[in-house]
Amino acid sequence: MPVRAVIFDFNGTLSHDEPILCEIFCDLFAEYGRPLSAQEYFDELVGLSDPEIVRAWLGRDHPSVDEVIERRIERYKEQVADGSSVPFPVREAVRYASERVPVAVVSGAAREEIEPVIAAAGLTARISTIVGAEDVANGKPDTEAGVASAKAAGMRCFAVLGTLRADRLAAADEIVPAIDVELMQRLLG
Repeated sequence: MPVRAVIFDFNGTLSHDEPILCEIFCDLFAEYGRPLSAQEYFDELVGLSDPEIVRAWLGRDHPSVDEVIERRIERYKEQVADGSSVPFPVREAVRYASERVPVAVVSGAAREEIEPVIAAAGLTARISTIVGAEDVANGKPDTEAGVASAKAAGMRCFAVLGTLRADRLAAADEIVPAIDVELMQRLLG
């Protein structure tokens, strides 16, 4: 079956920002009295939505959940709004794909985080749809469930090897080292 669209996740996929998110969460959680190591972030929290991350680490009923999320978003925007977290090969892959099929971004990140990065990376005109955290009632599932959801929807799923161990991505159709034009050429012909 021919590919009719390409859908990218945002954090850690289109935007290589997981180390940035990790650093921000580690700093914030230390300020709130519950330090977090990078290993704990990548083993236990990566792939969860912001509310899930904050509640999992600080506690379900922590009074500052919304405040922590707002501060995390502001710090994130300060660090990546220049588009630098989207590598050149990823930009070229998005451009290649958008010349052939519609391209979307579907993410557990907030639209206010996604749009400035995409704009600064010069990709706004290349992405026809953005679905952010505020656009859905139930947030995007974590990494393993996200792969399972894509498969259940009848989609081919390519997982990018990066901050997660390959075994957490094993249900994907293929695990790739990076998103680049060569991958898009293989998918789209």
